[in-house]
Amino acid sequence: MSQAARPLVRAKISALGTYVPPRLLTNADLEKMVETSDKWIMERTGIRQRHIVDKGVATSDLAVAAAKIALAQRGIAPTDIEAIIVGTVTPDMMFPSTACLVQDKLGSKGAWGFDVSAACSGFVYALQAGVQFIHSGAHKKVLVIGADVMSSIIDYKDRTTCIIFGDGAGAVLLEPAADGEEGFIDFVHEVDGSGGVSLNMPGGGSLKPPSHETVDKGMHYVHQDGQAVFKFAVRKMAEASEKILTRNNFKGSDVDAFIPHQANLRIISATGDRLGLKKDAVIVNIDEFGNTTAATIPLAMQTAREQGRLKKGDLVLLAAVGAGFTVGTTLLRWSF
Repeated sequence: MSQAARPLVRAKISALGTYVPPRLLTNADLEKMVETSDKWIMERTGIRQRHIVDKGVATSDLAVAAAKIALAQRGIAPTDIEAIIVGTVTPDMMFPSTACLVQDKLGSKGAWGFDVSAACSGFVYALQAGVQFIHSGAHKKVLVIGADVMSSIIDYKDRTTCIIFGDGAGAVLLEPAADGEEGFIDFVHEVDGSGGVSLNMPGGGSLKPPSHETVDKGMHYVHQDGQAVFKFAVRKMAEASEKILTRNNFKGSDVDAFIPHQANLRIISATGDRLGLKKDAVIVNIDEFGNTTAATIPLAMQTAREQGRLKKGDLVLLAAVGAGFTVGTTLLRWSF
């Protein structure tokens, strides 16, 4: 049978693993580091604490820890994995890709892979790439990971950014859905490159290679126009979510679990209100983990499972907005 004549293979999530480093950075800790307060942080972001790596722990280490949990849950060996896709903006190094390092550390001999750089939308972008490999019939077991060590690119003297970010990783296994399983339904992705000036890390690339000047100017840290990012995220997370629901003949009230990127509690609440979601359908864990960039959505999936709010057959909506600007939504039926 030719490639063009192959029937579409539905994809599903068959396992989930997450990992955060044990060390905590609380709002009380930050009060001693910068001019801020627990009340101020909670009111504006909803964040109470975040997990931070110890020195020498890299993104690939967190990714491998999450991946091992997912593989153990499914009961398969690392050598069964055919492809590894890692969403991250904090790779261990410029090259090789973090996916290469994960493949080696996991022992996934025979697997290939690559990284996806889409900031806070990194997981949903990587997820959709993996879904397409299943859909096409090219692969039957794809490991998709969202992982970031944001503490490696945060200036802990900048109170506008250091209160927001934490470190973590989440991994899902994608496999073909069985007969009668719906799995992944649809996705809506967008970029608006004009927003790149509002959230970026200006130093370290080909435009401004590392130098004494870039280090002295703090160009290897996250730079953010918080107001611009907030306005865009509130508008686009809701718009993209409405679009994917409408074109698949669903309403907000049909969604069993809304799992958004955990950037700001006010953004999440505004989106839930606009979509008319059931209050208990909105999954929030930003208070515990902060913004872990590409890891937030799989971490929130795990929170939903632990709370008994994510069950087989549930209609799930994923949504994210990130630097770029990037926008991503995914609609699926939970499979286990």
